Parts: sequence; C-alpha cells; structure tokens
Amino acid sequence: MSEKRTSIHGQWTSRTVFILAATGSAVGLGNIWKFPYITGENGGGTFVLVYLLCIAFIGLPIMMAEIMLGRRGKQSPINTMIALAKDEHRNPNWKWLGWMGVIAGFLILSYYSVIAGWATSYIFRTGGGMFVGVTADGANRIFTDLVSDPERLLAWHTIFMVMTMIIVSRGVKNGLEKAVTLLMPLLFGLLVLLVIYATTTGYFMDGIRFLFTPGTIDGKGILIAMGHAFFTLSLGMGAIMVYGSYLSEDYSIAQAAIWIALADTVVALLAGMAIFPIVFANGLEPGAGPGLIFQTLPIAFGHMEGGTLVGVLFFTLLLFAAWTSAISLIEPAVAYLVENRGVSRIHAAVWVGAATWTMGLGTVFSFNIWQDKTISIPFLFENLTFFDTLDYLTANIMLPLGGLFIAIFAAWVMREESAKEELATYPKMYSVWRFLVRYITPVAVIVVFLKAVGAI
Repeated sequence: MSEKRTSIHGQWTSRTVFILAATGSAVGLGNIWKFPYITGENGGGTFVLVYLLCIAFIGLPIMMAEIMLGRRGKQSPINTMIALAKDEHRNPNWKWLGWMGVIAGFLILSYYSVIAGWATSYIFRTGGGMFVGVTADGANRIFTDLVSDPERLLAWHTIFMVMTMIIVSRGVKNGLEKAVTLLMPLLFGLLVLLVIYATTTGYFMDGIRFLFTPGTIDGKGILIAMGHAFFTLSLGMGAIMVYGSYLSEDYSIAQAAIWIALADTVVALLAGMAIFPIVFANGLEPGAGPGLIFQTLPIAFGHMEGGTLVGVLFFTLLLFAAWTSAISLIEPAVAYLVENRGVSRIHAAVWVGAATWTMGLGTVFSFNIWQDKTISIPFLFENLTFFDTLDYLTANIMLPLGGLFIAIFAAWVMREESAKEELATYPKMYSVWRFLVRYITPVAVIVVFLKAVGAI
C-alpha cells in the first residue's frame, strides 16, 4: 500500500459538496441547449435511451477512474500523474496526460468565457425589455449587433473572467465550496421554476412527446449520443481529477460518480422539459441549435405573458451553469502554480485568469474583425475560425484522448491492488467497473475519436 497523501489545498467538507461541485463542472451551456435539440434530431426517446446507456457504460467508468486518480494523487492533474507513475514504477511521461487535461481546460475556458458573457449580457437585455414584441429579424439583429462589436464582447468576457477568478482565488472551502453550495441549488431551483412555467403554456405534453417518444436512430445518432455522454460529464479536462483530489478517503467514489451522472442527466432532461413547451407554444423551430438560446427563445420571451421575468430567469440559469463549469476549468492550472511555483492562490488565479482572458481575445475577434481569418490543419480540418479551431481541437481531439488514456492508466497501467484500495467498497461493483474500463470503454472512446476526426 502506498503512503497516503494530503492535499495542500484542503478538502471538501462532505460528499454532498463534492457531488455539487463535480455536477457544477459537468452541467454547462451544453446541457441547457445542446442535449434537447440533438435529442429531437436523433430519435427522441430512443436517443435518450442510448444516451443513458452510454452514460452507464462509458461515462461512469471513466468518471470513477478520473476521480480515483485524483484522490490517490491529491495534487493538480500534472503532479498527480507524476506521483502515480512513480508509485506504479511506470514511465514518467504519463505526466503529459495531466498536462493535456490542464491545457484543454485552459483552452475551453478561454472561449467558454466569451459565450458566458453573451448569456450575462442577455440577462440585462431581457430585464430591460429589449425583447418585448421583438420580431425574428429584430432578435437576429440584436444578437448580431452584440457579437459584431468587439468592445462589448470584450467587456462581458472580462466581467465573467473576473467573477471566475474571484471564486477560485478564495480556495477550496471559502471559494469553490461556498460557490457551488449556493449556485447549484439555485440552478436546480431556476430549472424547476421554468418547468413549472412550461406546464402553463398548454404545450407541455408536446414537449414531453418531443423528448421521449421512441423514434428511429441510425449509426450517426448512436455516435452522437456516445460522444455527448462522454463530454457532458466534463471528463478528460483535469476538472474531475482535481476535484477528486479534494475528496476524503471516507467517501465512496462509485456512489459519488453515480449521483453526479444522475444529476447531470436530470438537468439536461429538465432543460428540455422547460424549453420545448415554450418553443412549441410560440411556433418556433425546436432544432435551431445554438440559435435557440440567443436568437429564437428571445422571440418567445418577448411575446409571452410574464416573458421578461421568465427570460431573466432563463439567462440567469445559463450564467450559473457557465460559472460553475468555469471555476472547475481554471482550478487545475491554479492548483499546479500553487504547488510548483510557491505562489498564493490569489496570485495564481490572477495569472491563470489573465492568460485565459488573453487567449479569449481570439474568440472575441472570431465573430467580428477576424471572422474572415481561418486556420487549416492537414487531415483534420480546413478554414475554421480561431474559435472553431479551439472548439474542434478540444472537443474532438484532446478530451477523447484524455478520457482514453485515463481508462488505460487506471485499468492497464495501475496495479489492481492500487485501484482496489480506492474503489473496492463494493466488490461486485468494482468487478463490473474493471471489466468496463478495461475492455468496453476504451473501444467506445476510440470509435468516437475516429468518427470525430473523420477516420470512419
């Protein structure tokens, strides 16, 4: 048995707080808009069933493995992988798995902050009555005016990054823990309020049927369900690993992972139950994708009774979802600087936040002064904007590879007795986990990865 480590950053005061924090990392903008519309496009209830199976057989095993590595290493992802490779007498180059997660989180946050800035601005736009009686052309013009103005985008991007830096700089107990224990219940509460409102539209059952009526699903739909199950749990980007490093030895990793997956899925389903009745009640297009939030739903809010209040609640919900994800994305890099450079959390948060903010300028400009400037990488993609390039590289390359290598390290590199020390609370569940993470999960992730890069 290896010597037990202690995190210098502190630890969560309870399993419930850890579940809230990890759920906050997983729940983001994608849960609110992407899951509902891809469900409608790919078989309805059949897609939901496939998605849930993918959560169980792909997402959960990798999440358990990532939490396990984090708790065993008790450090930032980079130092955790260095320490665990040494414990297992393995190649020290496994540290690059930690680096990949930290860099992926950094890149994702750089553009995530810009999109979160849109949601923040829409709280005030909706509250100020800008969408009252708005037409489709008017809603589109309002959105276009926002993204085409680099100064306004920069201002909202800056505000959101400062909000994130303040939380992270306060540490685990006074920052991360207090934030998630406040924001996550509020997020769930706002979702429930929106679902209750949706029941009054007269189209609630239409929304339910849209989400849950069985339909046909093809191979592409199955791959989309598999990929979304993987990405929605916030795996492979260092966030779950660093949050796991703050988890007490007394808590069951399996139970915590199951609760996180359940909460994340419930949020996605509630979002669909809240959004689609409003969409149908106003004769809008349910498969509008990203435009559903910023160009389509404002039309509905502008014409419904009490729409200003409902719209403010909705965009506040988006902000909370983005905020809880953002603090988990910046935390791995902050933890690394504290451990390796001997700086305070405040200084580390400022440095990482400033670097992320600077990288985010590329995304800000992608929608205006750089919109005609594109990037191409042979055999991967052609003519993508700076923003689209970051999105492609992180979502389609770095995260799948990170999840794959986490599964390989946990199931094939780490000694079984080491894994059992962390996971064997329930022997039968451990046996199922080990089989899945050794044989089923890696194959599934490879399929998703090859599909993402166009190899199959």
